[in-house]
Amino acid sequence: MTSSGQPAPPPGWYADPDGTPGMVRWWSGSAWSDVATPTGPGVAVQQSPVLAPQRPAAPRPAPWVAVPEPRPARPRRAAWIVAGVLGVVIVVVLALVVGNRGGGDPVATREPSAAGQPPSGSAFPPGTVRIIDESAGIAYPYLGTGWSEFDALGMVETTTVAGQYFTTQEVTPDGTRFIAQVTSGPVAEGYGWSGPGSSPATTTALADSVRSNYYPAPNERRIMRDEALTVDGSPAHLLEFQLSWDVEGYDASGERAALLLIDVGRPAPALLYISIPNTHAELYGVIDQLIAAVDVL
Repeated sequence: MTSSGQPAPPPGWYADPDGTPGMVRWWSGSAWSDVATPTGPGVAVQQSPVLAPQRPAAPRPAPWVAVPEPRPARPRRAAWIVAGVLGVVIVVVLALVVGNRGGGDPVATREPSAAGQPPSGSAFPPGTVRIIDESAGIAYPYLGTGWSEFDALGMVETTTVAGQYFTTQEVTPDGTRFIAQVTSGPVAEGYGWSGPGSSPATTTALADSVRSNYYPAPNERRIMRDEALTVDGSPAHLLEFQLSWDVEGYDASGERAALLLIDVGRPAPALLYISIPNTHAELYGVIDQLIAAVDVL
């Protein structure tokens, strides 16, 4: 029963209780998930007077958005760009690189023209704030409320890191935080890249590396997708897998991860790495939404 005496609504997607237009949040039957996500294809939004937003819609952000500096998460570091939205047409983006190991400061540009819009089926509306990773040569949506700048110690798989994350467990048995993340960067040497023909082998090598570096062990892996794709006109390869483990002290017992390797016409391909712990399995659908919305710069 709810505090109003009415039966608790069933689990599902409902309008964001904070009142943010176009955003939905997962209701477990007794509590809200930590983050909101854009509504779109594959997200069936339910109606409930009990869970109707009680607060007015959040005010439109100013043209320049200050991003709070989060604490270090996993042993990685990152640099990213956040844009402020002015209306639904013009997006002005300007940010500093944080912890970038190489290259100049990435500077965001206006939202792409109609010719460069995300492929059909993207769940993100025009004007969605985007992360512009100039070093990797790709751009993809910022997921909104609850997601913060990725500012950790770096990843060995890429020479620089840009992206976003949120914390799912404050303290793990090894003393770090466990997170959900969406990050990108140019692939480092040593993973077998020699051109588009090497994409499957390079993606597999990268997947083996993140599995050994960032997850509890022992664990089991189930491959869900291992396939060639075309991303914004560029050849790419996707490897998506489900990890599971039974390690004391971790809130999560598994994670869905996807590695998208894109030949961006540079010496190093771009890697988009998405990982969602099963404590937030309601966000698994974000993986397909992000892949459909990647632009090559």
